[in-house]
Amino acid sequence: MKLSFSTLGCPDWTFGEMFAVTSDLGYDGIEIRGIADEIYAPKIPELQPQNIDSTLARLKKTGLEIPILTSGAYLADNPDPEAAEFEVKDYIMLANRMGVKNVRVLGEKGPEPEGTDQLETVKKKYKELCRFAAEFGTDLLIETNGILADSTLMKSFMESVDEPNMGIIWDIHHTVRFFGEKPADTVEKIGKWIKHVHVKDSVRGRNGAITYMLTGYGDIPVDEAYSALSNIGYDGYYSYEWVKRWSRELAEPGVAFYKYVSYMRGLK
Repeated sequence: MKLSFSTLGCPDWTFGEMFAVTSDLGYDGIEIRGIADEIYAPKIPELQPQNIDSTLARLKKTGLEIPILTSGAYLADNPDPEAAEFEVKDYIMLANRMGVKNVRVLGEKGPEPEGTDQLETVKKKYKELCRFAAEFGTDLLIETNGILADSTLMKSFMESVDEPNMGIIWDIHHTVRFFGEKPADTVEKIGKWIKHVHVKDSVRGRNGAITYMLTGYGDIPVDEAYSALSNIGYDGYYSYEWVKRWSRELAEPGVAFYKYVSYMRGLK
């Protein structure tokens, strides 16, 4: 089992603090989604061309890797589609310079399904961007986010795109919380395309509001997802997405990251 955490969970930490905690807690990697005040990975000081070699050397020394660069670009109902395309390409070229295999793109902007009439446009653009990414040896992963958290729809989507370097980030929370799917059913439909996994836990109140919880304290069946993926031989990362950058009231990252790694190692 390979474990990473998204830097969404520690928006006030420096790169150095991340290295220290990651090593101490026994994580295997760091998913880059902003560092401190800079959310856009190609502008992070440690990832600038003149600093990449030293950053990679430090990663190697501590036995860590960056499994994915997580862009915020989305392809449906975007008021500036050219900017979204530029962002994805910028991330792909950075991934190539750093030797990072995966880059994320989204269909819809938000996690909750709102519906879009641009699904065919999203397919076309995703296919084009996959072909661009292939030139740089990069896999372009689209997340189970918005309406694409419906695994039946995602299955049809992926079959239509059919590019060798496409793939899925399975956000377990989204398929369960918004579409009521059982993890085994999700994996049966889209498991062959899953190359990265996002993990978070929550409960839904009587008023419908979602409250994020420390791993194992909510009702998202993370254990069932792990079992289903193990059954198909999944060997990618389980990346903890503690969304503290967006929800500052959440527990501090030191606590959350410890709870996550303890819970996940316990599943084995």
